[in-house]
Amino acid sequence: MPFDETQIRNFLSEVMDPEVPVLSILDLGIVKNIFSDKEKTEITITPTYTGCPAMKAIEDDIVSKLHQKGIENVKIKTVYAPAWTTDWISESGKEKLRKYGIAPPEKTSADKNSLTGKGKKVQCPQCHSYHTEMISQFGSTACKALYKCLDCLEPFDYFKCI
Repeated sequence: MPFDETQIRNFLSEVMDPEVPVLSILDLGIVKNIFSDKEKTEITITPTYTGCPAMKAIEDDIVSKLHQKGIENVKIKTVYAPAWTTDWISESGKEKLRKYGIAPPEKTSADKNSLTGKGKKVQCPQCHSYHTEMISQFGSTACKALYKCLDCLEPFDYFKCI
């Protein structure tokens, strides 16, 4: 008997992003389609960016999790279009980022500041001040920028809009 999409979605909610382990792959919005019948289960994912080093680990984790749950014939399909955007991060995912100490992406993916090298004012996830400055366009991973709060003086990552 095949598993239904809701069951599989519940299983996938347990697969965490290896770079930001507080977020599931569903929180990130990289799961685009779930198909399951008697023959196979196919999960379609979109990488956060081409060449993301975590994608192979995520694929392996999906297969491993579904095998643990009794789903044997698992296929992972990767699609690159449309390109992933931070707009796909769920609201609960953004809140999880904030609680984890990473400022979630502000507003939408149309952030032109990264092109000019100017940092936008990002809310500090510690004290919630907007009195912040960008220290580096690259933080602990390429998808994050390093910021510093000028009020509480804490450094923090900002998940850049993509």
